[in-house]
Amino acid sequence: MNTRNTKKWWILGTVSLAVFMAMLDVTIVNVALPEIQKSFSDSFANLQWVLNAYTLIYAVALLPISKLGDLFGRKRIFLVGLLFFMLGSLASGLASSNMLLNVFRGFQGIGGAAMMSLSLSIVTSSFPAKQRGLALGIWSSAVGLAVSGGPLIGGILVDSFGWRSIFLINLPVGILAFILGVLFIQENSKIQTGKLDFGGLFFSTLMIFSTIFALIQKETHNDYSWTNWRILLLFGSAIVSLIFFILIEQKSKDPMIDLKIFKSRSFVGANIAAFVLGAGIYGGFSYLSILLQSYMGYTAFETGLRLLVISVFTLVLGPITGIISGKIGNRWLISIALLIGMGGILTINQMLHVPFKWSYLLPGFILLGISNALVNPPISNAAMSSVSEEQIGMASGILNVFRQVGISFGVVMLGISITNGYYDSLNKNLANITQLPVSFKEQLTALLQKAGPFAGRQIFESSQAKAYQKLPIFDQIKKTVFLAYNQGMKSSMLLIAALLLIGVLSSFVLIRDKKMK
Repeated sequence: MNTRNTKKWWILGTVSLAVFMAMLDVTIVNVALPEIQKSFSDSFANLQWVLNAYTLIYAVALLPISKLGDLFGRKRIFLVGLLFFMLGSLASGLASSNMLLNVFRGFQGIGGAAMMSLSLSIVTSSFPAKQRGLALGIWSSAVGLAVSGGPLIGGILVDSFGWRSIFLINLPVGILAFILGVLFIQENSKIQTGKLDFGGLFFSTLMIFSTIFALIQKETHNDYSWTNWRILLLFGSAIVSLIFFILIEQKSKDPMIDLKIFKSRSFVGANIAAFVLGAGIYGGFSYLSILLQSYMGYTAFETGLRLLVISVFTLVLGPITGIISGKIGNRWLISIALLIGMGGILTINQMLHVPFKWSYLLPGFILLGISNALVNPPISNAAMSSVSEEQIGMASGILNVFRQVGISFGVVMLGISITNGYYDSLNKNLANITQLPVSFKEQLTALLQKAGPFAGRQIFESSQAKAYQKLPIFDQIKKTVFLAYNQGMKSSMLLIAALLLIGVLSSFVLIRDKKMK
C-alpha cells in the first residue's frame, strides 16, 4: 500500500517535469527571437513563425493525441510524445535556417500536445477524488511556473550560452522525464477498443487548424480586416468542418468525441472558464511584457524577474488550492479566483499612467498571481470530475483546446483593442500639437503609425531619431506616443475584465460540485 501511495507521487513529479518543459518552450522563445533574427538575418514577419509553428501544431494535435491515448494507452503515447519533443528540441537547437527551425518547432508542438493533454488525464486517473485537487494543484504549479518563469530562464540561457541552448537544455531534462515515465507511470487500465474515427479526426483537425490559423493571420497582418477573404475563408472552413464533424460523430459507432460529454453543465462551465482565462489573463501577459520592455525599458531578464511576482503565487498556492477546493468546491473557487483576476486587471487599469512606473503594476500583478494560482486546479478538477473514466482522456484534450484557442483569441482581440486605442489617442494628441508645421506633422504621424504601438522606446532611440532629439518638441512627441499606448492598454484592460466577468457568471451558473468519495 505504501509503495502504491509513493508511486503516484512519482507519477505526478514525472508528468509535472515534462509539462514544465513543454510549457516553458511556449514562453522562453520570446526572449531568444532577437538573437535568432541576428543568426539567420531573416525578417521579423518570418521570425514570428518560430512561435506560431509551435502554437498551431500544438493546438491541432491536442484532440487526436488524446484519442490515441485512449485507444493505445496514455503511458505509451505520452512517452512517444516526449520522444517527439526531445527530437524536435535537438533538431531546433541545430537548425541551420529559419525555415528548418519552424519545421522542427512543429515537431516540438506534437510532443508538447502529448505531454500537456495526457499528463492531465494520467494525474486524474492516478489519484483518488479526495487527493485529486492537491495533485492537480501541484501540476498547475508546474504549468504556471513555466509560463511566468520562461522569460527569466530564457534570458539567463540566451545571455550565457546563446539562443540554441533554450532548445538543447530540453535533452537532459527530457531524458530524465522519459526514464522516470518508463519506471513509474502506469498504463490506463481500461484502454478503449474500437477503430479510429478518421472522419471525425479529419474534420476536428481541420476545424481547429482553420480557427487558429485565421487568428494567426489576423495577428500577423494588421492591414487585414475581419472581412478579408483569407480570414473569411478560414473561418468559413472552420464552421463547415464543425458541421460535418457533428454529423459524423452522431452516426459513428466509435466517435472521435462522444458529444454527450457536452451535456454535462460542469464540463461546459469549466471549458468556458478555461477559454476566458486563456483569452484574458494569458493573452494579456504578452502586452504586459511589451509594456515592461518596450515602454518601461526593462531588459528581458528584468521583465522575467517582475513576472515572477505572478508565478511565485502559483508555486506557493497551487498545492494549497487543491485543499481549498475540497472545502468550498470548484464552483466557488473558480468564480472567486476569476473575480480576483478581474480586480487585478481593473487595479492596473486604474493605476497605470504616464510616466510608467513598476509600482503602478505591482498591486495588480499580486492579484493576478493569486488569481492564476487559485483558478487552474479547480478548472481542471471540475472538468475531469464531471466525466466518466472512459472520457477523461478526451476531456483533457478538449479542455486544453479551449484554453489554447482562448489564448490565440485573446492575443488577437487584445492586440486589436490596443492598436485602435493607440491610433485614436495618437492622432488626437498629435493634432493638438500646434508648434509643428502641417507638412512635418503629417510625416511624423505617418512614421509613428507605421512603427505601430509595440515599437515603444525603440522609435526614439533609433539612429533616425537622433537628429530630432535636440528639438524642444521631441519630449512632447515622445510623451504623446506613451500616452497613446497607455490609452490602448486601458482599452484592453476593460476587455479583459469583461471576459473574466463572463467566466465568473458562467462558472457560478453552470458548474456543480460532486461529493467526493
